Amino acid sequence: MLTEIGINSQFFAEFASFWGNGVMFIIAGVFIYLAISKNFEPLLLIPIGLGMILANIPFSGIAEEGGFLVTLKNFGLKTELFPLLMFLGVGALTDFSALIQRPTTALLGAAAQVGIFGTLIAAVMLPSFSLQEAGAISIIGGADGPTAIYIANSLAGDNLLGPIAVSAYSYMALVPIIQPPIMRFLTTKKERETVMSYTDQQIPQIVRIIFPFLIILLTAMVAPKAAPLLGMLAFGNLLRESGVVERLSQAAQNEIINITTILLGITVGGTMTSDSFLNLETISIFVLGLLAFTIATSSGVLFGKIMYYVTRGKINPLIGAAGVSAVPMAARVVHRVGQETNPNNFLLMHAMGPNVAGVLGSAIAAGVLLQYLG
Repeated sequence: MLTEIGINSQFFAEFASFWGNGVMFIIAGVFIYLAISKNFEPLLLIPIGLGMILANIPFSGIAEEGGFLVTLKNFGLKTELFPLLMFLGVGALTDFSALIQRPTTALLGAAAQVGIFGTLIAAVMLPSFSLQEAGAISIIGGADGPTAIYIANSLAGDNLLGPIAVSAYSYMALVPIIQPPIMRFLTTKKERETVMSYTDQQIPQIVRIIFPFLIILLTAMVAPKAAPLLGMLAFGNLLRESGVVERLSQAAQNEIINITTILLGITVGGTMTSDSFLNLETISIFVLGLLAFTIATSSGVLFGKIMYYVTRGKINPLIGAAGVSAVPMAARVVHRVGQETNPNNFLLMHAMGPNVAGVLGSAIAAGVLLQYLG
């Protein structure tokens, strides 16, 4: 009899949570709508949306211990395998030529990391989060999903992993909406009209081969805890630039990163059950994530303005917004905003310098956080 009452109590408790599951279905639907109708990071939002739907199906057990989604989380997130494989693919896809041609743009990628450390201070001031959790939340400002997952897993554990990951990927997808108003507000029409000179000089292969090793050396000196992330990035880039392992390079650029994207997206979405998402803590994380992203974009643009005046109008400050590391979306947004003011302005390649520098900068910032908070 008592067993029967216990079963009935559990049944009614799950039935009462249906409204939360319904809310999560709506949120998942919004993600999928943005991916399909607005083309906002569809490779990420569609798997994340599907993962949310699966995780919130009542009585399925799919998001409980031993379920499919928990098995994926234990296999790919807790072991940090998925983020590392993503960095391998990103490295194989990335051309660092724009950064090598204009190394000063690395300063813009560094300036954008102010968003991470500014948000760390804001999160620490809230009573809800410990110093380690605040560090995990602050990395959202880097606009780098794999790095956010890597740090959240190390500093925050299971409790905040889902909200931090979804927040990071959400703001990455919303780059075309969030960044343009900030860019227009912080720059003048004259500054946005600035046409930057472009050189089509080819970077020698030996330089492009050496560059990944320089990344590893820099990481070892500045942030050794970031070595797994940047080591895989450098490895992927070496596959690309060596020119002798085309099969491996193509595998990293296609099969490996595509499969990992599917599994990572479903797994991240699968962590977003109604009881872990619909609470004040999660709302706080999303607010702090927006703050981080806003500060990162603003600091990049403002440093771009400094470079504009130092170079006497040779640097368009808009390219500083690309330092948030959402590759290549942020660079495309910079190009679009520049062409709104001057149709003859082509900023895409110039913005790729700070964009890839932002990838390096966010990973190094993550290493610093792990070094001192881990």
